[in-house]
Amino acid sequence: MKVRIYVTLKNGVLDPQGKAIHHALESLDFAGVNDVRVGKLIELEVESSVSREEIDKMCDKLLANTVIETYEIELPDTAMEANG
Repeated sequence: MKVRIYVTLKNGVLDPQGKAIHHALESLDFAGVNDVRVGKLIELEVESSVSREEIDKMCDKLLANTVIETYEIELPDTAMEANG
């Protein structure tokens, strides 16, 4: 089964990459973009026996830095489930 994990910076954490992209969009005359936040998408192909709790542990221990990042887990046929 394919699991998607979206990792983003928590609100209030500076995002220099997002700021650089925002500045570049402005310099290319793209108007109307108020802010840019950059994150990452991690796709895991896991056995169906892998539980949601195990995936949470993977995120907490390795895939996300929970001090400054939050993550959302998308399981097949479910809405996104947030954590962090």
